[in-house]
Amino acid sequence: MLDRDGFRPNVGIILLNQRSQVFWGKRIRTHSWQFPQGGIDRGENPEQAMYRELHEEVGLLPQHVNVLARTRDWLRYEVPDRFIRRDARGHYKGQKQIWFLLQLVGHDWDLNLRATDHPEFDAWRWNDYWVPLDVVVEFKRGVYEMALTELSRFVPRVDNRVEPRPDHRNRYLRGGLHQRDHSGPPGEGGFHPAVEPFHAQITRPGASFELPPGATFEPDPQTSLGADPSTQKP
Repeated sequence: MLDRDGFRPNVGIILLNQRSQVFWGKRIRTHSWQFPQGGIDRGENPEQAMYRELHEEVGLLPQHVNVLARTRDWLRYEVPDRFIRRDARGHYKGQKQIWFLLQLVGHDWDLNLRATDHPEFDAWRWNDYWVPLDVVVEFKRGVYEMALTELSRFVPRVDNRVEPRPDHRNRYLRGGLHQRDHSGPPGEGGFHPAVEPFHAQITRPGASFELPPGATFEPDPQTSLGADPSTQKP
């Protein structure tokens, strides 16, 4: 189901734990990590699609989460031709998404990557709120930045502390990525200067965690859970 401009209606999910870290899933049989997302079926509204995708991709039910916020408008990204089937080229351009910010009120063991016969992820981890901007595939980075920034004002404060806004230039350089231009207007990959984002706490080395059935855990290269902090690169 495409709109007149060739964009498929879609929902994206930013799922927070009690430390305001975000769920980050590894697409099955790939090295690609992303937030849960999926298409809106005919007859569904965005909220209905969000709950369906939440169960299909991470095994959670409505009682396991609280909805904190959603984006006001559609956020769009175009998919490069090399990722589009040949028979869809010229018709399909990308995704237009409504993003939801959810708080997990259940437990880590409520997560189940094999809730359906067609799993989307085969591993997951909790990440610092802004880390996905460093590691998501390039063509999704603009829409991730807009969604995280718009919804950051609704992220619960941890220990009543708010970290300063991350230095995007230094962060991208540390991650080995090219610096992006944040000077453009909202909706075109630009930053939203009126929104002061909340920087969630980084996973502490040695923190305890639980894995759901069928899941594996891979330490995040940014937070390096369980690693000796003295060995971490700047």
